[in-house]
Amino acid sequence: MNEYIKQISDRIRELRDILDLDAEDVARNIGVSKDEYLAYETGAKEIPISLLYKVAEMFRVDPTVLMTGDVPRMDDYTVVRGGNGVKVERYPGYSFSALAFNYKHRQMDPMIVTLSKSETAELVKHGGQEFNYVIEGTIKVVVGDREFTLNAGDSIYFNPEKPHGQRAVTDNAKFLTIING
Repeated sequence: MNEYIKQISDRIRELRDILDLDAEDVARNIGVSKDEYLAYETGAKEIPISLLYKVAEMFRVDPTVLMTGDVPRMDDYTVVRGGNGVKVERYPGYSFSALAFNYKHRQMDPMIVTLSKSETAELVKHGGQEFNYVIEGTIKVVVGDREFTLNAGDSIYFNPEKPHGQRAVTDNAKFLTIING
């Protein structure tokens, strides 16, 4: 198991215990079965970023707390130097670097996503709005029942409440995503 994912799982379990919340209540609140939630909490299954945000909302903490174990500290601005974002590997071939993790009360989450070539896109849903801008390579973006091929310099803005996902068509691809939740 990826050590970083294990740390996130441990933080979720510890915070749920501190808040004296029942696992079944948390599962119901985030829209999954109790067994699935416990698989996320034990690290047996990697928690999707959309559910991580729902857990953070239910626990009334910034998602950064769950991702890093630290609280955001900046009020007016935050600077993240190249390559120093909080890195998360969602699954093999899909990782992202969070760029605003240290800004308190943020309303957007900008991330650089790096993809390896894949035949399928894992579909997710979450609230808010989402913007993707391709930096390098070619990606396919699925939104609902539509699929779009985007090359470097192309972008898409969409409703992420529809099932959506991205996959690299080229060996490697990178895009900026900004999620407003």
